[in-house]
Amino acid sequence: MTRTTRLLVLLVAMLLLGTAGTGAVLHAADRSARRDVAQPGGPLVTAGPLSLRAPPDGRLLVFRNLAWGPHRDELASVPADRPEGPRTASGVPCLRFHAAAGTGICLQAERGALQDTYRAVVLDAGLHELRHFPVAGIPTRSRVSPSGHLAAWTVFVSGDSYAGTDFSTRTSIVDTRDWTRYDNLEEFSVVKDGHPYQSHDVNIWGVTFADDSTFYATLATGGQTYLVHGDLAARTLTTLHQNVECPSLSPDGNRIAYKKRVPGLSADAPWRLYVLDLATMTETATAEQRSIDDQALWSDGDTLLYAVPGDFGADLWSTPADGSGEPHRLLDAALAPAHLGR
Repeated sequence: MTRTTRLLVLLVAMLLLGTAGTGAVLHAADRSARRDVAQPGGPLVTAGPLSLRAPPDGRLLVFRNLAWGPHRDELASVPADRPEGPRTASGVPCLRFHAAAGTGICLQAERGALQDTYRAVVLDAGLHELRHFPVAGIPTRSRVSPSGHLAAWTVFVSGDSYAGTDFSTRTSIVDTRDWTRYDNLEEFSVVKDGHPYQSHDVNIWGVTFADDSTFYATLATGGQTYLVHGDLAARTLTTLHQNVECPSLSPDGNRIAYKKRVPGLSADAPWRLYVLDLATMTETATAEQRSIDDQALWSDGDTLLYAVPGDFGADLWSTPADGSGEPHRLLDAALAPAHLGR
């Protein structure tokens, strides 16, 4: 190759690099200018104010937005009767979230150079931080009591899935009135089948509140899971029913929605969504035939809301709690919902 040819090749390469660099800058500028335009196939998401107070003229659905774009993983809201409409994004990132009576619990990741850490943040109605607590693992479940006085969260201390048995959880409750913290519910006294019970393999997860002293949760031990009735003042957990995971108490306090392991299903997808009558301990299978790995939410006294894997990570689906009807997709690209209002 002659000296002249080498110079021409170098000049062409420099021109190509310059063109590519200019294109990248213009593309970034175009993306910035279209921050609030719906991503292809996704919903429109715009920044705006978001309150955890129940709206006076309807119901609000607040959730973790999973739509691609600058507002992914932020808390967002839509009117509950128009879930397909434009979303208002708050700017507050959450991995798991729940809210009631103007109090929110937001489980967040803090990105580190070598390792991510996590924290539980208690929010007021304006999404301002009231208090935060470091957590010992990956966030997985969260709930606020109907009064807004108590908040609970569960994290994986080891492992990252409920499907197998090789995992450990840590579940905590905090009283937002005086910041009393019950850091590890495994320290509570367990009554199993009417007798005091102790074991090194006890795991607790998935709190759901009845009031400011009574809650329900899952207890796992000896390869089995149990629905437990929790008494915060007495610091006790009493088993009620076997094969119950991630319970969710109905608004009337009479039923528990939960995921149940069904024999014969895949080890990676072992659950079906059920409802338990607490008075009779009668189980009712819902019409949802897929494996549901979520803590369902009662959107009203008759309907369950839950996450199913989707194109953006997860979508929210609903199904009747009495086993009738059929499931339908309510909201694309969303996770960890809370209903505000009546």
